[in-house]
Amino acid sequence: MHKRRIGVAGSVAALAVGLAACGGGGGDASYSTVVDKVTGASEIVVGTKWDQPSLGLKTGNEPEGYDVDMAKAVIKEMAGGKDVKISWKEAPSKNREALLQNGTVDIIFATYSITDERKGKVSFGGPYIIARQDTMVRADDSAIMKATDLKDKRICQAAGSNSYKRITDPPPDGKLGLSAKLVGASNYSECVQKLSGSNLDAVTTDDLILAGFAKQAGGNFKILGDPFTEEKYGIGLKKGDTKTCEAVNKAVAALYQKGEAQQLWQKWFGQAKGLTAPTAAPPAEGCA
Repeated sequence: MHKRRIGVAGSVAALAVGLAACGGGGGDASYSTVVDKVTGASEIVVGTKWDQPSLGLKTGNEPEGYDVDMAKAVIKEMAGGKDVKISWKEAPSKNREALLQNGTVDIIFATYSITDERKGKVSFGGPYIIARQDTMVRADDSAIMKATDLKDKRICQAAGSNSYKRITDPPPDGKLGLSAKLVGASNYSECVQKLSGSNLDAVTTDDLILAGFAKQAGGNFKILGDPFTEEKYGIGLKKGDTKTCEAVNKAVAALYQKGEAQQLWQKWFGQAKGLTAPTAAPPAEGCA
């Protein structure tokens, strides 16, 4: 009986190891990579923002916005034009790496700037668009006219975002090295609430994020139009999923060649002031 118990235990352990080795994102052990799930017509779990107007905003059953539409288009392109069922999960900035690492989501489209630090934790496809960090203030503010005016001003520190570091950290890691005062917030929608309530002097982050909030606010805010970084929006994948990375890069290139990616940008940002419409796919970062 003792030998039999050891044999059963060993078999169970071996099975568990085998399933873990085969497991892809979303907790589905039947597929080894996300692209295998897509081509196999399995349901895909996509992480995106639920609180960012024009990018990822959830007001009904599903989120909507540019990131959401790009996710749908890239997945359909990977599937050879076939529709794939998508389940949406909220992916706040502070949780994006964990959601991929623990398999809660398969793939993330969520204003996810590619950085060397993040590359150590996840793999990135793309970028599919390049944003630029800018600054948004109240419409009646005449004291802040350019980014360097943020010295000693109250700026928002959104959890999980690196945007504030571009202001406060000295070069080369930062950009401006200013002694700004940081005001914490759980996300950028809370940052905007604080700005509206005069608890902040400015919100500084990617121009696409700011454009969505400015449009939603209907003239209460203005964007300075003084960008000072390039933010490469990547497609977040579980670390090491090179096969899917290569597939999404091919899909992004195809969507730009067909003009579909440009049409999606125009749909969500075509009326925004100060933004430059993309004409071609940004150079891929590579999947090594």
